[in-house]
Amino acid sequence: MPPLKIMPKKKHLSAGRVPLILFLCQMIGALDVPLDLVQPPTITQQSPKDYIVDPRENIVIQCEAKGKPPPSFSWTRNGTHFDIDKDPLVTMKPGSGTLVINIITEGKAETYEGVYQCTARNERGAAVSNNIVVRPSRSPLWTKERLEPITLRNGQSLVLPCRPPIGLPPAIIFWMDNSFQRLPQSERVSQGLNGDLYFSNVLPEDTREDYICYARFNHTQTIQQKQPISLKVISVDELNDTIAANLSDTEFYGAKPSKERPPTFLTPEGNESLKEELRGNVLSLECIAEGLPTPIIYWIKEDGTLPVNRTFYRNFKKTLQITQVTEADSGNYQCIAKNPLGAVHHTIAVTVKAAPYWIAAPQNLVLSPGENGTLICRANGNPKPRIAWLTNGVPIEIAPEDPSRKIDGDTIIFSNVQERLSAVYQCNASNEYGYLLANAFVNVLAEPPRILTSANILYQVIANRPAFLDCAFFGSPLPTIEWFKGTKGSALHEDIYVLHDNGTLEIPVAQKDSTGTYTCVARNKLGMAKNEVHLEIKDPTKIIKQPEHAVVQRGSKVSFECKVKHDHTLIPTIVWLKDHGELPNEERFSVDKDHLVVTDVSDDDGGTYTCAANTTLDRVSASAVLRVVDVPNPPFDLELTNQLDKSVQLTWTPGDDNNSPITKFIIEYEDAMHEAGVWHHQAEVSGTQTTAQLKLSPYVNYSFRVMAENNIGRSVPSEASEQYLTKAAEPDQNPTAVEGLGTEPDNLVITWKPLNGFESNGPGLQYKVSWRQKDGDDEWTSVVVANVSKYIVSGTPTFVPYLIKVQALNDVGFAPEPAVVMGHSGEDLPMVAPGNVRVNVVNSTLAEVHWDPVPLKSVRGHLQGYRIYYWKVQSSSKRNRRHIEKKILTFQGSKTHGMLPGLQPYSHYFLNVRVVNGKGEGPASSDRGFHTPEGVPSAPSSLKIVNPTLDSLTLEWDPPSHPNGVLTEYTLKYQPINSTHELGPLVDLKIPANKTRWTLKNLNFSTRYKFYFYAQTSVGSGSQITEEAITTVDEAMASRQVDIATQGWFIGLMCAVALLILILLIVCFVRRNKGGKYPVKEKEDAHADPEIQPMKEDDGTFGEYSDAEDHKPLKKGSRTPSDRTVKKEDSDDSLVDYGEGVNGQFNEDGSFIGQYSGKKEKEPAEGNESSEAPSPVNAMNSFV
Repeated sequence: MPPLKIMPKKKHLSAGRVPLILFLCQMIGALDVPLDLVQPPTITQQSPKDYIVDPRENIVIQCEAKGKPPPSFSWTRNGTHFDIDKDPLVTMKPGSGTLVINIITEGKAETYEGVYQCTARNERGAAVSNNIVVRPSRSPLWTKERLEPITLRNGQSLVLPCRPPIGLPPAIIFWMDNSFQRLPQSERVSQGLNGDLYFSNVLPEDTREDYICYARFNHTQTIQQKQPISLKVISVDELNDTIAANLSDTEFYGAKPSKERPPTFLTPEGNESLKEELRGNVLSLECIAEGLPTPIIYWIKEDGTLPVNRTFYRNFKKTLQITQVTEADSGNYQCIAKNPLGAVHHTIAVTVKAAPYWIAAPQNLVLSPGENGTLICRANGNPKPRIAWLTNGVPIEIAPEDPSRKIDGDTIIFSNVQERLSAVYQCNASNEYGYLLANAFVNVLAEPPRILTSANILYQVIANRPAFLDCAFFGSPLPTIEWFKGTKGSALHEDIYVLHDNGTLEIPVAQKDSTGTYTCVARNKLGMAKNEVHLEIKDPTKIIKQPEHAVVQRGSKVSFECKVKHDHTLIPTIVWLKDHGELPNEERFSVDKDHLVVTDVSDDDGGTYTCAANTTLDRVSASAVLRVVDVPNPPFDLELTNQLDKSVQLTWTPGDDNNSPITKFIIEYEDAMHEAGVWHHQAEVSGTQTTAQLKLSPYVNYSFRVMAENNIGRSVPSEASEQYLTKAAEPDQNPTAVEGLGTEPDNLVITWKPLNGFESNGPGLQYKVSWRQKDGDDEWTSVVVANVSKYIVSGTPTFVPYLIKVQALNDVGFAPEPAVVMGHSGEDLPMVAPGNVRVNVVNSTLAEVHWDPVPLKSVRGHLQGYRIYYWKVQSSSKRNRRHIEKKILTFQGSKTHGMLPGLQPYSHYFLNVRVVNGKGEGPASSDRGFHTPEGVPSAPSSLKIVNPTLDSLTLEWDPPSHPNGVLTEYTLKYQPINSTHELGPLVDLKIPANKTRWTLKNLNFSTRYKFYFYAQTSVGSGSQITEEAITTVDEAMASRQVDIATQGWFIGLMCAVALLILILLIVCFVRRNKGGKYPVKEKEDAHADPEIQPMKEDDGTFGEYSDAEDHKPLKKGSRTPSDRTVKKEDSDDSLVDYGEGVNGQFNEDGSFIGQYSGKKEKEPAEGNESSEAPSPVNAMNSFV
């Protein structure tokens, strides 16, 4: 049976020392009787009262019940016993009262139509189901009928009837065409509640032959179709033509068009109507009117207002619906149909009736022997329902007498009940609109308390939230409930607890100290039961870093961060939501730990993003709004108004601002007549304006476009507006950049920048060109030329100033008077050469030239400057003669002197001077010669050191490429460089100028020398060149050094030294081991001594010793090869460095094989390298 439910009452404990004991009334209805106890049957499941079945499927009539002992089931049909054993098509499910009627194989559903009622019975009583009315669904066909085509005049009203067949349940009606497309509906054409199609007035476009009404029967999933209806709507002209074709010439008939008319109602009829509806249903009121123009419908409630949250308008406001209607919705409702010609009213009187509904349904009652109790059955309805009681399915009036019960209208009172009086009571509340039937048992039991909540339940609650500890219980008499905290605690006394009627203990605000074990104790006179539960308080989950609102541009990337702090025993799940739903299933959305990243953001991505952290106990969330912005959409609907000769008003509709307010609009124009396809800036207005007054120029075929701009950027241009051609007018400006310059000595070329088409202001653009000499008394000479940019005046004097002006004109008139500019006729070459040319030699490379200016008249043009031509003729040494290419220097303006830099010392030059104008150069002055004095020479061209010997070096050189005078001598300086790169004493040597080779003798063998060499003239020393070289090694010494390594005394000495080192190392190891780190013996066994390398007798070499302090293994030294060649190791003092890229080697007699070559300016690090070759002797000396 369903749970015995009572609205829970809270009992708050006072602050006094009163134990938390729950005294429950004996008629508590929220407790279920455990199924292991004896109890009357309870109906748990049954079919609906009005049960419509599908005739194509088996009929299943449900009836389920519980009880102890398990109940048995029986059925009545149409008020009489239904013997299912006699009907082979009817079976009852085992352990259930559900009937299954097999009509699929045979039988018809109509055979089993009727009213069924189920009874569930055991030794404690009998429960009955509702009366279940079983009816098979029906979807009948339309009756066949012949539908005549309908012909109407334009504007008439029309109702197309549907009249569907009566089905069960009623069909759903809709109108479609032959293609199964729904017919469009509007305020003019709509479907009524009865399924008919109403036309307030017809139009020619309503003409069609396939108006079809369809009826859909959902229960059987079938659709029935009415015959198509043909409608033709003809205009008055068509009607008159049709009538005239059918009448004789003597007859006259003329159809008149449908006049506009005020509204009248097509449904409902008359001025008043009645409507009755049942409480809880949807009240639907309908008014459909015809008229021309189409009427509009309004609704009001007389003496009241329409309920705000329950009122809805359907079918273009022709239907008013009120949901969950109540008796308060009764009253008069008025619909008003209006059009410009009038209005009509209709009043609908609404009465709301009510089938019975419960105020207090009877609840199961559990009593112990000797107790008292009541069953209450209260219901309401309109009209007031009648209450009837039954016991075990039998009217209580004819049931066996029971002295313990007393009936008082809707209440049965029980007193001093006994166990044998257990029964099921039925309450039936009925009126003409329906009935209610409720089963409630009275079960007389004597049972000690039992707690139904499982033992040792662990409750986990978030801190500062309420905690509810359950203690479901049962017992008869009804037990009292008491709560304790802790294993040895006393009854709870504090006022922070709340006890509920069902035994639940509530802690309104749980704190950390609320953690612990709680015990619930249930007692009645037959015994006691208790149960322990446990409470843990967890830290709340918090979002410590919330996602922040973001504004990003379309196509960019955005990231939201969400960091969560939670109780360490709870594992949160982080879920991201968009607009309270799941994130789009796209790769652009990625969630990584604390972040949500959205790439390539689109407009649809805008919205609210929520980070929700869920644990098993709580849920927290934080949201941020993403606003996707972009440049605005372009404006549209451009319109030109107030079109005047020189202005027009442009209006437009702004496009979507894409979430960033528009700051301004930019207006551009195109001149389709003169510059088609080229757009120019016209104006800018603020982002709040949608109109602009634009100034226009004459004779321009304007088109305009508008762009919107916000903080993100500028939109693409709008579509171009319509074109607007302004009237022609005279030009309002003249050409600019007017100039007069001659290209020949006898002409004047007048040029100007012409007006463009936009500036012409009209057709026939021309120019009036005028000129006259500036210094003469001549009148202006004028000529009108076409739209060009140049005019040439011929026969002019050479280089004469002229006054010039150019004026624009077109077919309408002239532009304003132009400004006058000055120009000159053409230039000619100068006639006179500069005179009195003088040269002052400043030094060996610089000379200053002076000349007298020419008369300005002889220039015959604009003086641009003077030009000097100069060239070197021969060297002062007269070794050779050759002609040098002339060089040119130009000095701007009227200067009469200039400097000639970069001259060659000790040279002979000639020069001349010429005047220059715009036409070219004048005649040259007489050539003027001059000499430059001597200078210092350049460095010798080369320096080589050849034929090195033991004590001499030979130097060869080439003279300087530029001696710049007569060489007097060469200077050679040299000095030795030792192995530490230190420089020795400097030797200075003078060499005659006619020498190109010199040998230095008495030098040290195997020594590096550095040489400094330069030439001199009488003026001084020139730049130096440097070189380095090395004298050769003494062969005898080299041989002796090699031989020493093979002598016995040398080998013995080396062995002695090695033995001494070995002894010293052993002494060191012994002393160290005595220090207590570890025994010497163990160390010797574990590590062979790598630091002492024994001398090998076969090749006479010895190991190299290292004195490192980090006690790392000593590296074994390299040996002298047995072929007696000296190889370069770590030392840089190798003779190989001075060879030509091959290793230097000694031959068998010890002499060095290889060629010396000098090097230029070696780095200091290389210059100080040792000149001695490595040898065993050197190794020995460094070792000892």
